[in-house]
Amino acid sequence: MTKPCRIVAVLGTRPEAIKLALVIHELRRRPAEFETAVVHTGQHRTMLDNALKHFKIKPDFDLDVMRPNQTLSSLTGRVLDTVENACHRFGPNMVLVQGDTTTAFASALAAYYCKIPVGHIEAGLRSHDIYNPFPEEANRRLVSVVTEIHFAPTANSRDALLAEGIPASKIVVTGNTVVDALRGLSQLPHSWEDTPLAGIPEDGSRLVLVTSHRRESLGTDQQNMCLALKDLVKKYPDIRVIYPVHMNPNVRSTINALLGDTERIHLTEPLDYITFVSLLRRCFMVLTDSGGIQEEAPTFHKPVLVLRRVTERPEASEFGLARIIGMSREGIVREAERLLTDKEAYQDMSVGGNPYGDGRAAERIVEAITRWHQGKMPLLEPEKEFHLPPKPTYRRRKTDIHEAAAAAPREKVRS
Repeated sequence: MTKPCRIVAVLGTRPEAIKLALVIHELRRRPAEFETAVVHTGQHRTMLDNALKHFKIKPDFDLDVMRPNQTLSSLTGRVLDTVENACHRFGPNMVLVQGDTTTAFASALAAYYCKIPVGHIEAGLRSHDIYNPFPEEANRRLVSVVTEIHFAPTANSRDALLAEGIPASKIVVTGNTVVDALRGLSQLPHSWEDTPLAGIPEDGSRLVLVTSHRRESLGTDQQNMCLALKDLVKKYPDIRVIYPVHMNPNVRSTINALLGDTERIHLTEPLDYITFVSLLRRCFMVLTDSGGIQEEAPTFHKPVLVLRRVTERPEASEFGLARIIGMSREGIVREAERLLTDKEAYQDMSVGGNPYGDGRAAERIVEAITRWHQGKMPLLEPEKEFHLPPKPTYRRRKTDIHEAAAAAPREKVRS
């Protein structure tokens, strides 16, 4: 009888917990086949703990690497050292990492140093600019170098890996695990009482969800975004902006200074994931620099304006569900106005299936690991892989606003 496959799943941030949760549950549902240990690096302590509580996951190793105002190099060193120690203690057959965080990169490197195969969930995303997003683009490329099985969420991600010389036999197209998580959580009843959203009036206003926290947006770009939001609420009295502000003090200082006393702009503390999903379901549209939200919003048919110049998740843009608009003040206002005033434009960005997944990613990942452990090939039959839904058909509009302002020059901040 084949011994159970020993798996270490490493997570350090809330997105990692959300995207690994159902994979962990699927592994633990099959105890005769898998022994699973969850390693919690603590890269984002409070937000991660809340997510783990929602998914009823208790870590087996809590490494507590977070320090105030830590540098990327110091964080990387602590994750590398502590995950290596956890690997020595548990002796896994495979280490699973997710995405492009410092936790994912350093954990994959630790596994490599221990000569333990790495499974990379959400592999193959590429912006082709190592400083945008920073440091995520470099992290995910570096993880690919030491990965044994690449769990690519989409065909685009698979093609990016193939272009880098990764053998097709080591790539499995799974869909994105966040869609699995959303399908379950979106069915839960939820109230905004006793949440940071409790004081927001329910007066029929259209809710504009905003998130922005990336390092490359700090400074001038973030200031321009704040000024654009002020322009929008001044011009459209029927909207309310809800902005859960990231814990990064460099983000909070700018946002609070520029938007803190603005009528109908509601700055809140970070939301637990169920509350966030509830807000995503109820909002009118989303402005974000988050990669995860680009994947989540299509499940609820919410148009996304991407506050970046490039994206490693092009599927939503290719399907017409998102637009990359950059961070200029005029560009943000122009593109938001288009959705606020043009019903056909809004509808065109609100139709079709989610190009990132169908809710079966965790199942595919675990089946592929099972076959890998048993020495079977292919890791997953082609007909079982995730395939994109058909692209929706859009109406032709008489006028078309300029495409994404990704190539637009940076503008100076002005009040």
